[in-house]
Amino acid sequence: MARFRAGIVQLERRGYRVEPGRSSFAKDGYLSGTDAERLGELNGFLRRDDVRMLIAVRGGYGCLRLLPHLDYEAASANPKLIVGYSDITALHLALWRYADLPGISGPMIAVDWPDLDPASEALFWGVARGETCDSLIGPSGEILRPLRPGTAEGPLLGGNLSTIVRLLGTPYLPSFEHAILFVEDVSESPYRIDAMLAQLRLAGAFDKLGGLVLGGFTRWQPETDKACASPSPGEIFREYFADAKFPVAEGLVYGHFPMKNSLPLGGRARLQVTSDMARLGLVEPVVSAPL
Repeated sequence: MARFRAGIVQLERRGYRVEPGRSSFAKDGYLSGTDAERLGELNGFLRRDDVRMLIAVRGGYGCLRLLPHLDYEAASANPKLIVGYSDITALHLALWRYADLPGISGPMIAVDWPDLDPASEALFWGVARGETCDSLIGPSGEILRPLRPGTAEGPLLGGNLSTIVRLLGTPYLPSFEHAILFVEDVSESPYRIDAMLAQLRLAGAFDKLGGLVLGGFTRWQPETDKACASPSPGEIFREYFADAKFPVAEGLVYGHFPMKNSLPLGGRARLQVTSDMARLGLVEPVVSAPL
């Protein structure tokens, strides 16, 4: 709770009025309340026309359980930005699928905001205020690296890879046709990353994909108890995408680490990759009016 309060203080210092939501956050197992409590809070905010942005306290687990009961009609009628990443990917993709509601895959209250670095914060507010750019640069000036040449333009969709895979076979995963997909994950062994990519490929998720941008795959450990050497995530990506029919870039500073880009889910983007250059441009604002 200390980091939760500290994150709110940081936003209030910037002049924003923050409404914390529920007055109590009694745990229900590994969740921050029962499904009914969490749905009541979220749907209540989705129905309000005086709320401009909903920022998740943290990720974790449990968003998938809420998807059948979200008030998508209210979300469409009262548009607002949903901010978060990791498990929040499920909310982002479902709300985009059924309410055309854009979001920002970006910093969360108790995880990032208490000690968010100035560069990452500037990148977040740039997206939240509707800024576009020809080339998205990381908080320390990082640029993308090419993996497969090509050019694509389309909606920017994605988030946490394992959450995306959990949405396969459900009605809540939007079409990736002509989309630029971005992915990241944390604490996933290479063999699990391999399996998730294989599942997406077998499900046809890559068949009409516009482009792919690979973010951070952090805190992974090689398999040390196997007879053969474990490949790195980067080696797995090259095996899957070196001959892809769409452009692929890697090195996006996005994922489960403190300094990172914020990405406008649902905004139109352009991916340009040559043999020696990769560039992701934000073509269309994710908001109709700046915050």
